[in-house]
Formats: sequence, C-alpha cells, structure tokens
Amino acid sequence: MDLVHTRAELAAGRAALDGTVAVVMTMGALHQGHKALLRAARARADRVIATIFVNPLQFGPNEDFDRYPRTLDTDLAICAAAGVDLVFAPDRTEMYPAGEPLVRVNPGPLGERFEGASRPGFFHGVLTVVLKLLQLTRPDFTFFGEKDYQQLTLVKRMVRDLDVPVEVIGVPTVREVDGLALSSRNRYLSDAERDAALTLSKALRAGADAARRGEDAEKAARAVFDGSTAELDYLVLTDPDLGPAPAHGPGRLLVAARVGATRLIDNAAVEVA
Repeated sequence: MDLVHTRAELAAGRAALDGTVAVVMTMGALHQGHKALLRAARARADRVIATIFVNPLQFGPNEDFDRYPRTLDTDLAICAAAGVDLVFAPDRTEMYPAGEPLVRVNPGPLGERFEGASRPGFFHGVLTVVLKLLQLTRPDFTFFGEKDYQQLTLVKRMVRDLDVPVEVIGVPTVREVDGLALSSRNRYLSDAERDAALTLSKALRAGADAARRGEDAEKAARAVFDGSTAELDYLVLTDPDLGPAPAHGPGRLLVAARVGATRLIDNAAVEVA
C-alpha cells in the first residue's frame, strides 16, 4: 500500500493503478463502518483508493473541527488490512492551495433541509470536497455509508446533475449489537450518554414498526424520546429520495439529536402499509 500526501504524488500513484478503481472518502478515525466501505470497494473494483482528510469546509464555527479525532497510524493499518492500494492523506494547504475556495458546489433546496437546516453551509462544504476528490482520483466507483443518508443522496444527485463519470454506491449502516450506529463521534460519549444515544435507533425501530402497521411512524418514533436525555433536533419520514413522505410503499425515517455535547444522526428504511 502506498501513502501519498500531495497532488503530484497522487497523480503518479493513480496513473500506476490498472483496471477499475474505487475510492472511499473518509475523515479518518476509521471504525467498522469504514471497514465495510473498504470491503465493498475491494469486492467491486480491481484497485482501491482511500482518502483521509478532515475537511474544514463542513464544520461550523461552533463545531468540533479542532477536536475531531486524528488517528492516521491506526487508519493506515486498517486500510492496509482491507487491501487498499493507495491512501491520499493531504493537509489543508494541499487540498485548498489558494485558501478556502470562493467557488463551491451549491447543493440546492435539499441541501438546506434536515442536516442543512441545522448546520448551514454543511453540504456546500461536503459536496465541494467530494467533487474535488473525485476529480483528483478519477474513480469508476465511489462508496458512501447509508448512515449519512442525506449526504449519500446529495452526492448521487450531484454526480447525476453535473455528469461526473462515476457510480455512487451506498453501503448499509453498521451498528453495534445494541443498535447504536457506528460513528467517529461515538468516542465523545460517556457511558450514560451512550445509553441515551440508543434512543435514536430505538425511535427508528418504533417508527418502522408503526409504518408496517399503517400507523403514524413519526408519532411513534417521537414518543421514544419522551423522558430521554437525548435532545431531539429533527425526526422526519420521507420517500427514499428525501421527498414528501409516501402514503404507501418504501420510505426513509431520519433522526438527529444531541446527546450531551455530541450531535448524532441515524436513519432507517421503512415500508409504509
């Protein structure tokens, strides 16, 4: 496995890769969820590139950019074990040599809802760095986790709308045995906060069960937060493309909540009877 830090090194390493190429973009602090992405990429493509970059554009002024975990040595070991061929780990200056970009990708109306409403400008930063990394790595496939479902949906839409020649593939959320969705931010939780964080996955299960019975999925899911120390931000039922909730058929239930100082998100597919 090769580790590169500059655009020139990446270009040389990318040119040496034969066959189909997949890229998995990460901010490091890799966990089992990232391993699932890397495994999926390894199974689909001849060669795999992983990127490790904590993107400052997607952090708001009161968010956790400075304390976001940076564990490069451990991350590299995980990438090597997963069969990654090339790791691109640039610093801020390498990614944004002229400073923060004046031209950014506008996610449109969907980018202003849900996570976009709670974190203004977030998806402008996400889509901008994703597009830059797609241009730099030139993959055939790119893999994103379904835990960040709105992000996955917007990346798919960006690729379609801007004619980026790559296939975007979603990978199911990886969970702990008790249902907690894996996240790099879980390490911030105390034991008591981790128990409270289970409210999110419990709410999703309650909502999914209610939907199957033809009952109000949002109402059932919200009820799980009653008495919990998890502070609900939003909980909404949509169609699979994050449009209006379906009267019948496939849907997506999304939730975000703050547990102590940590903000968590989760989602689940539901079938509305």
